Amino acid sequence: MSVAIQKLLDGIPVIPVLALNNVDSAPALANALIDGGLPALEITLRTPQAMDVIAAIKEACPKAIVGAGTVNTPEQAELCAKAGVDFMVSPGLFRPLLDVARDTKIPYLPGVATASEVLMAINEGLTACKFFPAQQAGGIAMLKALAGPYGEMIFCPTGGINADNFRDFLALDNVFCVGGSWTAPGDLISNNAWGEITDRAKFCLS
Repeated sequence: MSVAIQKLLDGIPVIPVLALNNVDSAPALANALIDGGLPALEITLRTPQAMDVIAAIKEACPKAIVGAGTVNTPEQAELCAKAGVDFMVSPGLFRPLLDVARDTKIPYLPGVATASEVLMAINEGLTACKFFPAQQAGGIAMLKALAGPYGEMIFCPTGGINADNFRDFLALDNVFCVGGSWTAPGDLISNNAWGEITDRAKFCLS
């Protein structure tokens, strides 16, 4: 499962994390990010329209790698599987969610924030996890500390990651990508500022 998520996101340093409620504009947003070089999108299940947004992007944007974020229950994971998501992300580590991911073979990135949770993940056979909330859980210093006892684990930090610090996280040997909303903030989405969003995506690769 961890190998699958690593292969899926290989070469993609930043995953835009998106909480969207406008289904009609979702494909335009996705294309703006894809045009900027960021095809992997995490659509969080924080809005009632999230599953419709996922379906709209899946249908209209074949180049998009569409993931579901904030997957908190096995029932949500089953819905994501039926929707054909390319990957799933959750804020924490929960064995029943792991079971659904394994049964459906969907690449899955569970969240961890402590050394104990990383140990649990390793003993579940995982080698890649989301580190959340990254800044509040100790940020770069915590990730460096985890690298010692848990050298086999790599992370995707999210939470407090922004245009000013994302490269500092990506410079760590145990970080393979980061996630955040700065590439497509709500005000730019509301104003259909697709060109500026594309430029922000390109900045992540510069």
